[in-house]
Amino acid sequence: MSIERKVQLVEGLFHQLEQETTAFAKASGMSCVSSCGKCCTYPDVEASPLEFLPWAFHLFLNGEAEIMLLKLKENHSSTCLIYQPLSVIDQGRCSNYKYRGLICRLFGSAASTDKYGKLRIATCKIIKEGQTHAYNATLEAISKGLSVPVFSTYYMQLNQIDFHLGNIILPINKALKMAIEEVLHYYAYRPFPLSGKKVV
Repeated sequence: MSIERKVQLVEGLFHQLEQETTAFAKASGMSCVSSCGKCCTYPDVEASPLEFLPWAFHLFLNGEAEIMLLKLKENHSSTCLIYQPLSVIDQGRCSNYKYRGLICRLFGSAASTDKYGKLRIATCKIIKEGQTHAYNATLEAISKGLSVPVFSTYYMQLNQIDFHLGNIILPINKALKMAIEEVLHYYAYRPFPLSGKKVV
């Protein structure tokens, strides 16, 4: 399967998730605090290279893949390189929000299954404490059947696109690096993609 086709399939999965998370946010009344960025500062965030393939392909089409790869190789921080802090108090933003990974799209808007098989919203302390009423009401609604995106479901769908790239879970900067390398290796002896217009 071509890189372009994989990118299309991953973006299709992201579109499906976007619809589901929008519906969940509306039903739950929960939302991330504007310009928070605290979850992006955790040093142990992990992801698969496949979920960042659209980002890497976007960089490649715009002639920025090699520059970003060099930055990743020289980077010694465990904080996501795409994250741009705006202050010292965990405020910031994703520098390429449109191309953020699956983990970024799920956290705060999805649930994981606990050891008892119950769905638990995977969110942060800021939302749990700052939106306590909505958080508790949503937990109860989920137990009564409220539809919520589930981490494992989306990662299984991701794996079906490319089992190798979707099944490798790495520290986020290593996943970013591997996604770029995958695109660069693929096009090393292939012509530039026909759809390769510079995109903003």
